[in-house]
Amino acid sequence: MSSLFLKQGLSGSVFRVPPTRASFPPSHRLVSTQTPFFKISDEVRDAIESDKPVVALETTIYTHGFPYPDNIALCSRLEGLVRVGGGIPATIGVLNGVARVGFEANELLELLESSGKDTTLKVSRRDLAYICGLGIKKKRLNGGTTVSGTMLLAHLAGIKVFATGGLGGVHKDGENSMDISADLTELGRTPVAVISSGCKSFLDIPKTLEYLETQGVCVCTFADGRTGNVDLPAFWTRDSGIPSPRTISNEAEAAAIIYAQSKLPVMSGLLFANPIPDEYSLSKSKMDHVMSEAVRAAEESGVSGSTNTPFVLAKIRELTDGATVKANSALVENNVIRGTRVAVELGNLALNDKRKLNRRKSASVVEVLAQTSGIPQQLKIDKSSALLQSQQQAEVFVAGSLAVDTNCNYNPDRKSRNTSGNPDMHTSNPAIITQSLGGVGQNVASALHYLGKPPQFCSAVAADASGQTAVQMLANRGMRVDGVKSLHDGSRTAQYIAFNNTANELVSAMADMRILENSQRDISAVWGSHLASSNPRWLVVDANWDSSSLKQWVTLGKAMGMKTAFEPVSVGKSRRVFAHFSDLTRRLVHIADLATPNASELRAMSDYVSQNGHRERAVNIWTLFLNSLRPEEGFKSAQNQLAAVLKAEDNFILGCSLKLLPYFPCILTKIGSSGVLLTELLHKDDKRLTDSRARPYIYHGPGSDEMDLGTAMQSLVVTLRRQTYQNPDERIDFEKDFEYLKDFAGVYMRLLPPAETVPEHEIVSVNGVGDTFLGVLIAGLAKDNPKPMDELVMLAQRGAVMTLKSRESVSEKISSLRSLL
Repeated sequence: MSSLFLKQGLSGSVFRVPPTRASFPPSHRLVSTQTPFFKISDEVRDAIESDKPVVALETTIYTHGFPYPDNIALCSRLEGLVRVGGGIPATIGVLNGVARVGFEANELLELLESSGKDTTLKVSRRDLAYICGLGIKKKRLNGGTTVSGTMLLAHLAGIKVFATGGLGGVHKDGENSMDISADLTELGRTPVAVISSGCKSFLDIPKTLEYLETQGVCVCTFADGRTGNVDLPAFWTRDSGIPSPRTISNEAEAAAIIYAQSKLPVMSGLLFANPIPDEYSLSKSKMDHVMSEAVRAAEESGVSGSTNTPFVLAKIRELTDGATVKANSALVENNVIRGTRVAVELGNLALNDKRKLNRRKSASVVEVLAQTSGIPQQLKIDKSSALLQSQQQAEVFVAGSLAVDTNCNYNPDRKSRNTSGNPDMHTSNPAIITQSLGGVGQNVASALHYLGKPPQFCSAVAADASGQTAVQMLANRGMRVDGVKSLHDGSRTAQYIAFNNTANELVSAMADMRILENSQRDISAVWGSHLASSNPRWLVVDANWDSSSLKQWVTLGKAMGMKTAFEPVSVGKSRRVFAHFSDLTRRLVHIADLATPNASELRAMSDYVSQNGHRERAVNIWTLFLNSLRPEEGFKSAQNQLAAVLKAEDNFILGCSLKLLPYFPCILTKIGSSGVLLTELLHKDDKRLTDSRARPYIYHGPGSDEMDLGTAMQSLVVTLRRQTYQNPDERIDFEKDFEYLKDFAGVYMRLLPPAETVPEHEIVSVNGVGDTFLGVLIAGLAKDNPKPMDELVMLAQRGAVMTLKSRESVSEKISSLRSLL
């Protein structure tokens, strides 16, 4: 493998692939996720569906306000302020003809680099169809969204809070010129709260307020400790001389207004004016004079329409010797900080409301299911049976989610005018609705059960009808339920609802999996005895647990001498496994023995390691070490063939897999129709090291064949001690930091083809396909003398295909693989 290939892969490729796991759309579904014109990033989507605070940010300020590369620094600073405040930034813009809510780092860089170019447009509501439509005709333009364009796209994604700098308004003589910003009409019809510093004083502020009142827009100003009448701010100045229609004291009051408006519901926006910080506020009298001069210059130059504001702003910057530039940055940052606090308060209100709602005694869909299936409302599991189960051993222990899955498959009648195959938005649709048990952990456990490897399954349900029904359904299937804890803390049993089109492709979904997300939970106290009494060979953990719980599970597994498999679940949740390992910056920490991400999850995990300081010592050394490895005969040829088989946008998978090997010495990356990439550290006793058939997929440490990875790594560390890390605090102790690598002697990388290419008409449901894969794989690995990993992966793919053709989350037909394992 060439150094160039390694460097490209390990630094994180710019390519992006759609996730092979079904991903969830936003909780506020206004557009189909199938549209090619609109894309929500995985991070933002995950935040919305889990009710995390999300703050929308515009991009016109980067594409038309600040030059490159200054705009990169500003963008990084604003997104960082949101994260520090406890929110998720959703930067909104248009890249290559696709409207984006949230960007990957390389995508955002591409947009910012296009600042000032003729092909980069300022995009309002009116421009969205134009810029996206031209993308179909291969004329892919970029765009920075204005307040109007950002509001619209934020609303489509389900985001309620938007922080920006200033607002457009009614221009002087607007009653004759009709020069009125589209920002105002957008506020009148789009329910998004805008936090800004008001509109600039060269606009007609009284007429702007009159127009907003006509549009039904509530305008409030943050008092910031002031009493009595408070002025509406005028962007660079805290006071405009014009009283604000309404005044609020703090972010909690703003959040309460947003929440009430959404529940009524009132379908117009809200404007919260946030005064510029005192120390950056410019004198009102001075700014009045500067504004007059700038407006007069525009009139004398004959500038009007959409070019008027940019001209006036440039003139103001000139007349104030750049003072307005510093003020610009300060007020935008202040608005982003305040907007994040509002979003956090709004999230708290929503969470409290849901807790109250959960306590109400109302019939749920699952309760109806329990009634119609003959299961009594008050379910009781025999205590003596549960006690007996808790004393049984199991070769596999599964800790993960248990959910009730509802699938709604669009089923239009023959007379329907809708020929797209997708359900209509904003109305009810005819459908075939089915329910079953779901949840990643439950799916993996069920697969093991069908394959004759009954696991100990541990999860949590609420003390509600949904939870009782789920437990009873597991018991009726003959599975152990002693590890499924019923919580009486106001939690809700996990549920997942999918809306599919006529081709059984996911159009939209809703998920509530937060019952496992409790960072204060003591895993050892609740489930430690189950783990110890089971004495399993393998522990399987999925990422539906919060990061603290994940660390507790894998730490317990290691302490008890069992191997651990990690299922990342989704892009957003895949990163959780790293969060509580504070020593990753220095050490190559062995987290789990096996990881089974899809391509997007793999990249998210790799990016997290790179972007959170982990590469300062450990990853830098691992990267240098990989570049020094010596391939076996035929390795380069095999890797070239591998790269040729993968789609161009999938090539990043190779480098990302190698980067994560120290943390997960075996990584199986699911790449859809391309198959599964097996990347593995080979133990020095592995038979493949001496198997001529495996030679094209192996490379050793530098030097002689007898030099294992541990010895080679130690040699490199000794050299680096002398050359690189002179500071005593940066020195590396091999025995502590890289000790576990001494038992490995090579790296194995091989792309295993798909077991079967399934025609589209045979695909019934994608739910549980990856979970079935993991269940079959672990069933094989848990045997006394397991088959080689390559063979088990092929069998696991066969099991996944069976579930792909089944309505169940895990097909019972996989039991036919039992004798082959």
